[in-house]
Amino acid sequence: MIKYTEDHEWLKVEGDTAVVGITVHAQDALGDVVFVDLPEVGKMLAQKDVAGVVESVKAAADVYMPVSGEVTEVNEALRADPSLANSDPLGAGWFFKVKLSDASQLTALLDETAYTELTKNA
Repeated sequence: MIKYTEDHEWLKVEGDTAVVGITVHAQDALGDVVFVDLPEVGKMLAQKDVAGVVESVKAAADVYMPVSGEVTEVNEALRADPSLANSDPLGAGWFFKVKLSDASQLTALLDETAYTELTKNA
């Protein structure tokens, strides 16, 4: 199951873990990504906390925690090659994995149809 936030993060939920990244729309708006700041593994973050930063040639933007939980892994390949956020934002360009502490928070997130509608006029 893939969910989206109004802040342009996506998360792919597998059991009690989710992989998190930025959406195609976000990377299009940012332009060429040149740096990412990823959260620390083991860090507990609440929903809407700033989990990291993505910087491009045009701007810097916070990456927000889509759900509360513990960061279990970060994408070291993305840290080494931030352009993965542009070339494969929904795949190799993922940011971090989180162990969900409150799965009920997923119900408030957007599905693909709602997210497409949100970004249609953006």
